[in-house]
Amino acid sequence: MQLKSAFISLCSAVLTFSLLVSEPLKAQTNFNLPDLGTSALQVLPLEKEQAIGEVMMMQIRGGSPIINDPVLDEYLTTIGRKLVANANDVRFPFSFFWINNSDINAFAFYGGHVGVHTGLIAQADSESQFASVLGHEIAHVTQRHLARRIQQQQDNSAMTIAGMIAGILATIVAPDAGIAIISASQTQSAFSQLTHSRSAEQEADRIGMQTLNNAGFDARASSDFLTKLAAQIRYKYKPPAFLLTHPLPESRVSDVRLRAEQYPMRRLPASLEFNLAKSRVLARYDNKPENAEALFRKLLRENSYSNTALNYGLALSLLDQEKLDEADSILSKLLKNDPKNLFYIDTQTDLLIAQKKADDAVSFLAELHNYRPNNQVITLNYANAALEAKQYELAENVLKGFLLEKPEHSLGKELLADAYKKQDKLAAYHEANADVLSQYGAYMKAADEIQKALNFVESTELIKQQRLKALLTQYRRLQKELARL
Repeated sequence: MQLKSAFISLCSAVLTFSLLVSEPLKAQTNFNLPDLGTSALQVLPLEKEQAIGEVMMMQIRGGSPIINDPVLDEYLTTIGRKLVANANDVRFPFSFFWINNSDINAFAFYGGHVGVHTGLIAQADSESQFASVLGHEIAHVTQRHLARRIQQQQDNSAMTIAGMIAGILATIVAPDAGIAIISASQTQSAFSQLTHSRSAEQEADRIGMQTLNNAGFDARASSDFLTKLAAQIRYKYKPPAFLLTHPLPESRVSDVRLRAEQYPMRRLPASLEFNLAKSRVLARYDNKPENAEALFRKLLRENSYSNTALNYGLALSLLDQEKLDEADSILSKLLKNDPKNLFYIDTQTDLLIAQKKADDAVSFLAELHNYRPNNQVITLNYANAALEAKQYELAENVLKGFLLEKPEHSLGKELLADAYKKQDKLAAYHEANADVLSQYGAYMKAADEIQKALNFVESTELIKQQRLKALLTQYRRLQKELARL
């Protein structure tokens, strides 16, 4: 599924904490913005940690290039959940998301949020290497390293909790920018608290490796990945982004290598899903389409990794250049051999839409949707194809059912707003658009959308009027709370 980004940029290049707000409210919830203005917290309970995580997640939605790619999301979430299921001390659900950035990096923060740069999978040699970084980040959360760090600062009256969170957010998402911001406004001792300590790294290495092994991956891949990063330090002036917040002294590499040898060697077969995800990133996010085509043709000549995945990447790069016949020739063979593969299903939908065969795409996906009604790849492609085919009521019904299962899914909300707009259901459109805007902290704009929605509600629709007025009150209240932060 390939959609133009509905990303809404609400923050300036310099990250400021004044835009940090909470998860959007529904009319029936009682969520409140966390109190983040005090200079120290003696205790950071789990509820507050989760609330802070939601605050930071909203800031990331508004100021970072998050990828809304159902296929890649499905893959990342599958790997992440497999690791979480085999981790200890898990206190709340985890969520995983992609950042469109070619640097090798991943980061985790309060409340179980884990961000992964596309550059990580592009540079990983195996699924176990990729999973080793996720396992490491999960360990930072389960061991509450960031929470502990804030508690250790309770005697430092010069640094507010709010300021520390802003710095952490800047540093983990864009380490270079974060260092510049912190150097300009805070002391070096403050910056030292925004990078993981040596002891925290050792603990995350140890626990992450155990989680990796328990989940059935090759635990020795942790050592392979750190060795790869260490080699990059030797040959590059600028270290990988991951190492700006995850220090890598020589002793750490040796420690991980020795610890890895305690685990049995697992010679796992190459993961097709990993290689397909890697090809998708290389084709759609790390290269221009024409450059991606040249890259995949070169890799196919060299047999660099899975020919199936390389052909998939080539098909994507051809599709994105509108070389539709060539893309069709490759993709039809892939689908014939593996008709239930979500990567191929997604790309086949894009191809049919590009060929002006949206009705065929709807028919293609209808049976798959009956077979897997709650799968986000199939459902969102089905809805998108229905929109392209001008079957707006079908798209609306599909998306409503999907959002009952996944009520906070950003792309699903954006598609539903589009379905309402194309049917001239203007009250519903403005309400849905307000919901989308609230995810980015744009409460004033969300309130404006609700006011517009009220203009299209009939005077006899009293219940709908009351519900919208309740939402309007909540959005305005949140805006006032935001102004006080």
